[in-house]
Amino acid sequence: MKSLVIFPIIIFLIATPVNSQREFDAYICGDELYNYTTTNPTYKKNLHTLLSTITSNSEMNYGFYNHSVGQNLDKVYGTCINSAAARIILDCPSQNSALGWYENCMIRYSNINIFKGEMSKPRFNIISARKTVHPKNFNLTVSKLMIELAHKAALGDSRRKFSTGEVNVTSKLKVYALLQCIPDLEEFDCLNCLKLIVNYTLADCCYAREGVRAGGPTCNIRFENYPFYKSAVPFSSQTPPPPPPYTHKKGSRSKSYRVAMIIIIPIISSLLLVIFVSCYFKKRGEKPLQKVENEEAENDHRMLETLQLDFGIVKAATNNFSSSNKLGQGGFGTVYKGRLPSGDVIAVKRLSSTNSGQGEKEFKNEALLIAKLQHRNLVRFLGFCTLKEERLLIYEFLPNNSLDHFLFDPIKCTYLDWEKRYKIIGGIARGLLYLHEESRLLVVHRDLKAGNVLLDAEMNPKISDFGTARLFSADQSRAYTSKIAGTCGYMPPEYVIHGNFSIKSDVFSFGVLVLEIISGQKVSKFSGAQTGESLISFAWKNWSEGNALRLIDSTIQATDTNEVLRCINIALLCVQENATQRPIMSSVVLMLNSYSITIPIPSHPAFLVQDDIASVAPPQDHNILES
Repeated sequence: MKSLVIFPIIIFLIATPVNSQREFDAYICGDELYNYTTTNPTYKKNLHTLLSTITSNSEMNYGFYNHSVGQNLDKVYGTCINSAAARIILDCPSQNSALGWYENCMIRYSNINIFKGEMSKPRFNIISARKTVHPKNFNLTVSKLMIELAHKAALGDSRRKFSTGEVNVTSKLKVYALLQCIPDLEEFDCLNCLKLIVNYTLADCCYAREGVRAGGPTCNIRFENYPFYKSAVPFSSQTPPPPPPYTHKKGSRSKSYRVAMIIIIPIISSLLLVIFVSCYFKKRGEKPLQKVENEEAENDHRMLETLQLDFGIVKAATNNFSSSNKLGQGGFGTVYKGRLPSGDVIAVKRLSSTNSGQGEKEFKNEALLIAKLQHRNLVRFLGFCTLKEERLLIYEFLPNNSLDHFLFDPIKCTYLDWEKRYKIIGGIARGLLYLHEESRLLVVHRDLKAGNVLLDAEMNPKISDFGTARLFSADQSRAYTSKIAGTCGYMPPEYVIHGNFSIKSDVFSFGVLVLEIISGQKVSKFSGAQTGESLISFAWKNWSEGNALRLIDSTIQATDTNEVLRCINIALLCVQENATQRPIMSSVVLMLNSYSITIPIPSHPAFLVQDDIASVAPPQDHNILES
């Protein structure tokens, strides 16, 4: 099935003549998750028919137009305006899907049914060169406004879903914001989409910028340090919609004049605004941006100086890395307990000789990246040491060791009642959400398991061991590798078989981990393995038969069965065989925290067990590449 969608970014729509074919502000050929081209002549014919229909159709339903052409797999779904419909074919001449953004509208077509579904990716962003001098206060104030407006926008009806507002950040800086969803999104999907874009904008791509346009296929946001929209009155389902921008009625001279004014005035205003902004940033944008980059480099240098500890002091703290201080050992090194002269207890990871070959500069850059990941559900990074070939990473010490020490121990597991287990599941989910969507760095952990979740004194979970983690660029969705790094049973099939990994790889691992937490059984040592049954297949079978509660650990005395069933449902969604069907972590957190949300029914999971993994030959050697 094919599709196309367009909606205005502001409350009025400025139609541009077709023959101008103005370049898009941003465009993407091929959806992020469905990136392929077609040689199907029927599809191409239907697409051109649809675009021609759109360019000749002057009627817009409150700025939103959708249409479809064709049957079955040759069908094209769509919405559009003249200039975008003409331009998209020039920029994406052969792709099955494309998106194009102008300041005042968006066009989208695809070979899948894009109606009634939320997608926040692929994303675009257009940012101001000017950075605020008070980033923390700016982000906090703007974030509060944006979340408030997101809730208002989500309340809109099937005609419009948008909201506008403004806030004083300082006495000299005022921010104006507009948030919008395509109108056929459900309230929950609209809110979820906007929150993802807001987090992406404020914490990742456009940190502390005073002006940003960002969005995806189904929602977008914009904020500036000047008023850019026609009206600041938010629209909701309780507010009657404003009349359409213009109507056509023959024989009315006054209305014709009014139509001309409605069209001409916004166009002239927009042109003047573009000229003003261009001149403003041309004069003021270059020096401040260079100054900001220099300041960031200086801040990184100061941060590295603060993080670097004396090797001799750390060595003495671990009693010369004595075996009595050893906490554990993994593929990337050994972890020791230490006590600094100040009395603070630390955990020291001494990297193995394989990793010590890393250059000092590269090691420091890696340590700096880890230090920037700060979240209450991540193990806190305290510093690093280097001496010749020695490489040490210093973390906070957590007294309750790792989750597997409790979960799979026949005595200690009794301490983990359902309340504690549910708290641990929620904490791990929030930690992953931070890594994937909320931090300034997009990180795929690649080795999430019970052994890499540490517990503090209050049994709060903290994700640890970033030895296999990969840093993604802002516009990267997945990567591949010939060197499979991870733990058997926690890795999804697309990673094991083809070397492809993404945030959905971590989602799969999370699903397996949730099943372990509920059942108290380790995926690699599942009791039914002798009969060829895995933990995942056992959970799926009993879920399908209506006996999902058979999965619960027998040591748990009292449970909230509804809560357990929701967790099993979410876990099975996370381990679905098709990676594109697995939820992102923001959706997982919402499902865990809200009982008003209807959780989707999972599809067939990936029945991948340890024997399958051992029999898979690794793909040919190649470097990690962007998707």
